[in-house]
Amino acid sequence: MTSIRLFFLLFLPLFCSAKSTVTYYKCVTDKSTVFSQHPCSSSAQQLTLTHSDPQAKVPSEQHFKTLNELERRQIVRNLKNALRAKKHHAAILGRKRDEAAREQQRRVTRLMDDEKRKATVKDVKQQLKSINKDYLKQVKVLNKEIAQIEKKLKRME
Repeated sequence: MTSIRLFFLLFLPLFCSAKSTVTYYKCVTDKSTVFSQHPCSSSAQQLTLTHSDPQAKVPSEQHFKTLNELERRQIVRNLKNALRAKKHHAAILGRKRDEAAREQQRRVTRLMDDEKRKATVKDVKQQLKSINKDYLKQVKVLNKEIAQIEKKLKRME
């Protein structure tokens, strides 16, 4: 009795190999080659994929979970890229504002008579006010966009 059990325990795995086989179809069109689980045309070529990994299972017909995970990763990656781009754009706006303000300050430091200096100072103040107003408006819009992207990113992760 024990010898029969021993025989089955030792040799049964040899007779029942854990091979998995999947059949798929290859269709060649004038534009591309398509691989499918179902025949895609009358000239579809049937191919077989075999593996002998005992842990591997035949994939199900529907790969929704895998596709959803890949899509989610792609969305997260795109949101991170968009967030980085918006922050970079905000930094560029700050540099442009600082550069414009420096240019206006240079106008004041030039040598000129008192009347011309008063007019220039008045103009510079007006220009700086305009520059800051435009900057704040653009930064406000950018901050809203950044907040929306961060909210989406937080929801996706």
